[in-house]
Amino acid sequence: MNTPIRAIVLALAIAGLGACKKEVVKPMDSVTPESRDTTSASVGDTDGGIDYTDPTTLDTVPCLVSRLAYFDLDQSSVKSEAMEMIRCHGKYLAANPGARIALEGHADERGSREYNLGLGERRANAVRDLLLANGGGNEQINVVSYGEERPICTEGDDGCWSQNRRAEIRYTAKQ
Repeated sequence: MNTPIRAIVLALAIAGLGACKKEVVKPMDSVTPESRDTTSASVGDTDGGIDYTDPTTLDTVPCLVSRLAYFDLDQSSVKSEAMEMIRCHGKYLAANPGARIALEGHADERGSREYNLGLGERRANAVRDLLLANGGGNEQINVVSYGEERPICTEGDDGCWSQNRRAEIRYTAKQ
């Protein structure tokens, strides 16, 4: 009698594991055919002449000055608006092996503390995966989640909450 029950439980467990969906993150260069660089030019020759080896580009190039990626409610997939910014930071990391960043994941105040910490971590990891796909090194990136603990805005409305659903790139070393 125990054998059929065990077989059913085992079959359900296997079916449940097989049903789990793993989110696939595409490298940013594969998002559109127009964004692919098919030449063998050096990093400084692409992207309109951006010299990623110059640490001052972090403070002057718009795609590197921007360091916030925003997310939809209860989501950890990176919005298309942040793709170019993340691609630029990935190229900067690739050109500067000594550069280090902290990726900080955040959530709005809704949800439990534990849920928001997990969501913040998933958001930071989504940005991390895209940085790695665009040349950044795993040793250059430190992921931390603050959940709802460090809000940008403290009002209780949708506009404010949307500002708190973010991942921030913070450089801890530029070269």
